[in-house]
Amino acid sequence: MAITEKEVPESGGASVEGVDAGTSPENSDKKTDKVPTSVGAETATTNPVKTATPPRPGQAPTTMTVPDGGWNAWLQVACSFVVMINTWGLINSFGVFQTYYETELLRGHSSSAISWVGSLQGALLLLLGIVSGPLFDAGNFRRLMVGGLFLIVFGMFMTSICKSYWQVLLAQGVCVGVGSGLLFLPAAAIMSQYFARRRAFALGMQSVGSPLAGIVFPIIFSRLQPAVGFAWATRVIAFILLGLSAIPVAFMRTRVPPPARKRAFFEPQALRDGPYMLFNLAGMFAYVGLYVPYFYIQLFAIRHGIVAPGDAAAGSSSADEASSSAYLVTVLNAGSILGRLLPNLAADRLGSVSMLAGTTLGAAVLALAWLGVRRLGGLVAFALLFGFFNGGVTSLPPSAIAVLTPDLSRLGTRMGMTFIFTGSAVLVGTPIAGAILRSYSEAAWNGLIVYSGVTLMVGGVGFLATQLAHVRRATAAKG
Repeated sequence: MAITEKEVPESGGASVEGVDAGTSPENSDKKTDKVPTSVGAETATTNPVKTATPPRPGQAPTTMTVPDGGWNAWLQVACSFVVMINTWGLINSFGVFQTYYETELLRGHSSSAISWVGSLQGALLLLLGIVSGPLFDAGNFRRLMVGGLFLIVFGMFMTSICKSYWQVLLAQGVCVGVGSGLLFLPAAAIMSQYFARRRAFALGMQSVGSPLAGIVFPIIFSRLQPAVGFAWATRVIAFILLGLSAIPVAFMRTRVPPPARKRAFFEPQALRDGPYMLFNLAGMFAYVGLYVPYFYIQLFAIRHGIVAPGDAAAGSSSADEASSSAYLVTVLNAGSILGRLLPNLAADRLGSVSMLAGTTLGAAVLALAWLGVRRLGGLVAFALLFGFFNGGVTSLPPSAIAVLTPDLSRLGTRMGMTFIFTGSAVLVGTPIAGAILRSYSEAAWNGLIVYSGVTLMVGGVGFLATQLAHVRRATAAKG
């Protein structure tokens, strides 16, 4: 059925998804019998889109005007792909910095203290969503993008000249973290302006930038650092980020105008939304243990003597061991690539929350299986499989939040609220793991692994309960 301009509701604003800022998806769906109500099953927010008629100026497009493809839509995916390299890609690469800091630059500081650098970077990326989400809804996307990219690149250049712990914490932890926080949520939310039926897959495609950076950056750093030193190895990564930043600056654009009404930074009604709050609690537990392997697998390999036979036979130095074990971080990220594509592809049919529950439970089982790994082959297999399930856990939440948001014009605000929970978890998760590991004994390593596995297991069960609550509410709404 073709959509004429008369069928588009008049409004002075627009939403993240394209729903009238003052109209719920249920009301907008009454315009046609082709689209079911969005409070029903998960697939209600991802129905086939028949046309992409652009809205008139000052008029809000409905969910039925989302292009769901086309050159410009996929160009935004490519730009968001670059954003993921600049944000999550750096966080997924922090394991090589963690090991270098512990063995070289910051030898006098504990593993837990050094973990605060990476965890602060990841936490600010998520926590600042409470600010960047409403600012995105209010039409400040370009300011957020340019400011975020500048801070990330500037922070990495400043990291290259750091000599002490507090300098590293400010440059790599705070500056890069703030830049990532301004940039990440808007880059994910903009996908909902261009995709409906294929939203989960589009988010999965753009999130592949994160593990790709996690593959390349550790290799660059581990190979350049012994040859040219820490400063220039870090600067090379910063120059790469600077060059890539030109792509979103040149091509990334929002599709719909901002709403006439300003959005609040916080939605009190969301606190009474049972499935949504259950989702947040589950995400908090899952993200506490999710990045423990990324931060500590390299150190685990060195401390347990799991290095390539050639390195061991040659009596390699600690720097050589770090270079060899750095590939474990690369393997983790390599596994994450398929983990960001296949679960998201399945999510468009099976539901985002269901797939998130499955991938989180899978990551929990793999984390506990780490207890029995003591050889290189087993550690590589663990890294590949854990990376796969980790990819689903980190890439599915944006589309899952959209499923649990009845009024999609508030998607940016709700994503920001969710990131408060997950950001707090990332902030404390790896430092707690470092505190558990204080003695580096076998019991301490086992405690760290169990800590990661159990928190992931609780999160997976919570996501499963979220799906059940969501389906129950949808069934009740249908009467």
